[in-house]
Amino acid sequence: MLTRDPTYLGEIAAVSSAAVRVRLAQSVASGLSIIHGRVYKIGQVGSFVRIPQGYQDLFGVVSAVGADAVPEGVDVDDTGRWMAVELVGGALGGTFERGVSQYPNIGDYVHLAVEHDIRAIYDRPGEGNVTIGSLSSAESIPAKIALNELITRHSALLGSTGSGKSTTVVSLVRAITSATEGTSLPSARVLLLDVHGEYAAPLADVATVFSVEPNDTEKPLHIPYWALAVGDLLEFLTGGTTDTQEAAFTDKIVEFKLKAHHEQQFPGVSSASITVDTPLPFSLKKLWYDLIDIETVTFEGDNRDEPTLQDKGDPDELIAPSYKPHGLGAKGPFLNQRAPGIRRQLDLLRSRLLDRRFDFLLHPGKWEPSLEGKPVADLDELLAGWLGSDRPVTVLDLSGVPSAILERLVGAILKIVYEALFWSREKAEGGVERPLLVVMEEAHRYLGTQAKGLASELAQRIAKEGRKYGVGAMVISQRPSEVNETVLSQCGTFFALRLSNPDDRARVRGTLPDGLTGLLDVLPVLRTGEAVVTGEAAKLPMRCRVELPAEEHRPRSEDPAVSEKWGLKRRDEGYDRVVASWRAQSPRAVVEQRKIERVSVSDSIALRDEFTISTHNVDNTEES
Repeated sequence: MLTRDPTYLGEIAAVSSAAVRVRLAQSVASGLSIIHGRVYKIGQVGSFVRIPQGYQDLFGVVSAVGADAVPEGVDVDDTGRWMAVELVGGALGGTFERGVSQYPNIGDYVHLAVEHDIRAIYDRPGEGNVTIGSLSSAESIPAKIALNELITRHSALLGSTGSGKSTTVVSLVRAITSATEGTSLPSARVLLLDVHGEYAAPLADVATVFSVEPNDTEKPLHIPYWALAVGDLLEFLTGGTTDTQEAAFTDKIVEFKLKAHHEQQFPGVSSASITVDTPLPFSLKKLWYDLIDIETVTFEGDNRDEPTLQDKGDPDELIAPSYKPHGLGAKGPFLNQRAPGIRRQLDLLRSRLLDRRFDFLLHPGKWEPSLEGKPVADLDELLAGWLGSDRPVTVLDLSGVPSAILERLVGAILKIVYEALFWSREKAEGGVERPLLVVMEEAHRYLGTQAKGLASELAQRIAKEGRKYGVGAMVISQRPSEVNETVLSQCGTFFALRLSNPDDRARVRGTLPDGLTGLLDVLPVLRTGEAVVTGEAAKLPMRCRVELPAEEHRPRSEDPAVSEKWGLKRRDEGYDRVVASWRAQSPRAVVEQRKIERVSVSDSIALRDEFTISTHNVDNTEES
């Protein structure tokens, strides 16, 4: 062997399954090697080596260096240097394939994998692959992922605060919805649940944005309460009920839904198949009014069957009917003995309906039914806005949602979307014909390990079954150790950014084979925006730098510039505005509404006004 070959590293001294131990040659005197004008670092954990095997080259990843790589039985006083290498695949005719068809022998030479070797390993020719950045070890080589596996096998993007998570999300969403390398994606479809309101601005040119507090360029977010599971809806509206009390609500709801179908004849529905959870419209105001009437009615007369109505009230204004107060003893009026005892629950229901913070759910615009159960718009218009937009991305801005109902709200959105695509799987609008990626930001807030709500239930269902019906999930979290284990275990691809917490790293480490877990030792020291990508969408585990979007397309999630802000001159502050926003649960709330009329000013008008002011000043001077 000519040791003058600059790529030569050493010889194999031990082979064990897919792991080999390499004794470094004495000619490898330093940790750097210059080959064809490029500087390569030797013995870096995560770097590739090449093992020639005749017509085929085997490739492996360095998993350990130094004392940890010394094979058993070697004298501890041996001064030789060692590397542990995990075999990952081979290349025949320049085409790389994962898996090992033949193993090397002791004494086989090991070489440093140079740029053209690495390019062959990570090259993904053909359609269905998207570029997300460049390899950290060779920035001239693009980092590519397989779009099919990314969507259908689910993914997770994990990173501590400040690791570049939000910017990476923007870059990934743009990459997987844009035409690259001659691949056109006009039917791309991504639904992003934005908990902090970070993504509306950076994705404005490719996304339709729905917000609880929309601005001029956004659409109002409405979620029809009657499309939710009634059990979860009643839990939120009433604070909990016994079985008997719940039956009073559900019986009345079924009655309303049957009546709505009888009058409106919804396609695909038969009266015999209607249940309390069938997504048919009904009026919450009417529900409250009818039930409060049963609770408060009093009777008089010999048979105690004559209502003592004094005022009919108004269901639309949530004014209860008024009856004579019940008397004591045998004089009457008498209470309704058939009342289910749900007065407390009805009072909470009324307060929810009057709370403006929940209008997006309980008063959902065109989807709020009249007292007769007739909405202006049906669910097809809602789904067309969320899933059928002419833009590839739909952002649901949930930053204005009270935290107390965030979990239920996410569950409601997932239920509406998944149920619609599940039951339409044989139609052109379904997920099989046009797959959907659901991006769940801040997943640990509603998909926690102890979460038992609708959001966790639907996310687990998507993770387990969504692949069959064209619904993929991307879970984003800064605390993977707090995310439901079932959901994470179903994610086939991981984008691991900087993670400092050992519990979080352990959750990611479990996704790699034992021999390659050393690759994740770099997680605490990754640069901002740098990630280790593992799993089915990546040909091999790779450390890459995700391409930054343009400045105007980056999310507003940077840390405040403390020294800059503290160095500014103090401005007038009005803490009445602070209290107004606090009480309104809205950062855009104001103390006093002011109407400003804007008038176009032409150059001629401006010159005339300037001349008038100048003349007026001259006249005043002469008079003085």
